[in-house]
Amino acid sequence: MRNRLWLTLAFIAVLTLVSAWVALPSNMLDINGFKAAHPIREGLDLQGGLQVVLQAQPVAGQTLDRETLEGTRATLERRVNGLGVSEPLIQTRGNDQIIVELPGVTDPEQAVDILKHTALLEIIDPQGQYLPPGTVVNTTLGPAESDEAEATPEATPGTAGATPVAGGIEPGGAPTANGPVFETVISGADLRDAYVTTGNAGIGQVVGFELQGAGADKFFKYTSSHLGQPMSIVIDKVVVSSPRINGAISDRGIIEGVPPAEVQNLVIQLKAGALAVPLDVAQSRTVGPTLGQESIERSLLAGAIGLGTVALFMILYYRLPGLLSVVALLIYTSIVLALFKLIPVTLTLAGIAGFILSIGMAVDANVLIFARIKDELRVGRDLGPAVEAGFNHAWPSISDSNITTMITTFILYVFGSYTGTSIITGFALTLFIGVVVSLFTAITVTRTFMRLLVGHEGLQGRWLFDATHKTATARAAASAAD
Repeated sequence: MRNRLWLTLAFIAVLTLVSAWVALPSNMLDINGFKAAHPIREGLDLQGGLQVVLQAQPVAGQTLDRETLEGTRATLERRVNGLGVSEPLIQTRGNDQIIVELPGVTDPEQAVDILKHTALLEIIDPQGQYLPPGTVVNTTLGPAESDEAEATPEATPGTAGATPVAGGIEPGGAPTANGPVFETVISGADLRDAYVTTGNAGIGQVVGFELQGAGADKFFKYTSSHLGQPMSIVIDKVVVSSPRINGAISDRGIIEGVPPAEVQNLVIQLKAGALAVPLDVAQSRTVGPTLGQESIERSLLAGAIGLGTVALFMILYYRLPGLLSVVALLIYTSIVLALFKLIPVTLTLAGIAGFILSIGMAVDANVLIFARIKDELRVGRDLGPAVEAGFNHAWPSISDSNITTMITTFILYVFGSYTGTSIITGFALTLFIGVVVSLFTAITVTRTFMRLLVGHEGLQGRWLFDATHKTATARAAASAAD
């Protein structure tokens, strides 16, 4: 029993050291960049970023219903995920607006362009003629808009002899929107995937794509019957390349002629799909990090005051067990902060509030245990049996209260995820982690510390446990014994 107790204490010590190391700032005692790769992630209200309100602008004859708006929101979410933004907030507001919050975004113009741009991919039949890059065309999927893009041949340069899919690109050509209507062979709706790859020459980045279902079959039939002829790859009614078909193409190809800086953005847009309804930016604002830093400092101060107040109360009211609970509370804090970094959890002000609330709840279990131990000592029990009885009798209440809290946090998390409200999910997640860790520290850490006291005669005085006043039952039993 004693050996097992020391092994548990060794485990707690190792866990505490590792957690404290992870919880320390990333620039302190880092090993092989591990801590730098696991920083504390901050939400928009803490680190700043971009907040955009997008207004739906349905075209003539289009009905804007809830389903269409939700589909547009889902497309925006896929695009934002492609940007690699941590913990974005994308939610609908009313019947015609979508709110997008992007923490840590450093290029607002690029982000807004990716959000609202349609990125409609078409491969068209140019009717045997070569359409130079930059040409604005009308297709069977719709005419070119006058404000679609002021494309020029220089904006999407070609390279003589390059082979974007199966032929060559020739530079030059004047854009025009008043030409014939070209047939769209396949569109972005036929895409299975889009990705960044290298060109046929093995150099430079190009956009690779894969087709699916009927689109792949249609593309194969078209390329088989038009060998030696050009075809044109069009993005938003603007030709980006016009390769010659040198062989039948089934389900995959590449798009060259896209400026290198725009390759990744185009991949994101193509993978996400076209927006169900056009969007305009109704409001865009950049949230500076100054507000976030001030919020962090105030939250840390609030956390320190709360932790100090709880620690003072526990020591004054429960004395030696209270001091042990403070040590366990420090261990709890280091474990929780380490988990926030490793999972990772994106901290917002609401998340910090959940963490501070969990500090108070972490002491709740200790209060129940110590109160029971004090009662057991006052009825005359020795310290060893009193400690075991305190934990055993307090456990049902502790488990019931914490399980109900975890169920509540789970419901909050599901609700917040469904409605796209990151404030709710952040609060629920931090509180859930705090409750789980508090169970561990109360039942394992504090219990181990208390059991160690049983073996030390000098630490078993009843004053140290505020149990010098015996109950009426204990006094009556003592008198009967005399």
